[in-house]
Amino acid sequence: MSRVTVIGAGFAALTAVRKLRAADANLGIDLIAPKPEFVYYPGTIWIPTGLREPSDLVVPLHNFFRRMKVDYHQASAEGLGEGGRVVVTSQGEVGNDGLVIASGGRFIRKLPGIEHSFLPCGGVEVTAQIRDRLAALEGGTVAFGFAGNPNEPSAMRGGPVFEFLFGIDTWLREQGRRERFKLVFFTPAEKPGQRLGPKAVDGLMREMAKRGVETHLGHKLKGFEAGKVTTEGGEFAADLILFMPGMTGNQWFDNTELPRSPGGLIKADPFCQVEGWEKVYVAGDSGSFPGPDWMPKQAHMADLQAEAAAKNLIDAFAGKPATHTFKAELLCIVDTRSSGMLVARTPNRNVVLPSFVGFHWAKRLFEWHYLRQYR
Repeated sequence: MSRVTVIGAGFAALTAVRKLRAADANLGIDLIAPKPEFVYYPGTIWIPTGLREPSDLVVPLHNFFRRMKVDYHQASAEGLGEGGRVVVTSQGEVGNDGLVIASGGRFIRKLPGIEHSFLPCGGVEVTAQIRDRLAALEGGTVAFGFAGNPNEPSAMRGGPVFEFLFGIDTWLREQGRRERFKLVFFTPAEKPGQRLGPKAVDGLMREMAKRGVETHLGHKLKGFEAGKVTTEGGEFAADLILFMPGMTGNQWFDNTELPRSPGGLIKADPFCQVEGWEKVYVAGDSGSFPGPDWMPKQAHMADLQAEAAAKNLIDAFAGKPATHTFKAELLCIVDTRSSGMLVARTPNRNVVLPSFVGFHWAKRLFEWHYLRQYR
């Protein structure tokens, strides 16, 4: 009986487990992660304004592991041995016949004073802190921004920042407090949201103008201070700063000989196989994949990559060549707490549908449906 080790407990990791188990009922599956829980990060946009509690979005995985016949190892990956056949962890070594690396990405927190900002995708604890700070403010300036990895255009996640911005604006209006606040959006890019497509950029900028959101665009960030954002184009006061930096690879990758992209991610081929490594695959934010520079770091993309990786690994056990690839596809609803704008992009099409209340409820319904499989 072959054994597969999956590193991680996020979207890509759990999708890989489901696809592997569906393909082979007898396959041995080991999963390594610090906590036996799944965090539904797309829903954290609603924590600061009270539509979600942290507990709504954290799913214990014991039942899922039992159903999928997964041997869970509560540990952190620290390195690899024997060409990937051994995973070195904080609690010992785990051997395998095949490996799927899906341990996510790491945000680049090198900007001076970044500790004065809150990381929107930093987990439910951070978004709960944003909620508490926001509730304590009587008024003032709230700044929302993101940046990328200059060495890897795809290693960024800016979309959620728009959702935090629009959602908090909507919430303040519902409370009758919006006039006491200045909302500022900032990014080094001159046209924010370009990876969503040209139509989306225009739509986002129109939405900001309609809501009275000030913008500070096209200036390289210099750093943060308590109550201040500083860029090469000037500085402005901020009582609360939400900032999403670019992404790079996990620190434990440095303890391996895994091939790395310029941005620090694991280099993969079109079949999600790590270049030059036998029966070692990568999916989700850990990997750098061939494709368009707008290819997103988002849950939908991670699921597609994990499915391809699982199928190719099963074929590899059977002595078959890799044939399964994934579609480069961006699909999201930019939520405003009461409505949503649908954005879809493929190499051939870019569709943007205007804000509609039904899209907000579709996003909530999808969350409920997605989480059912892990509860």
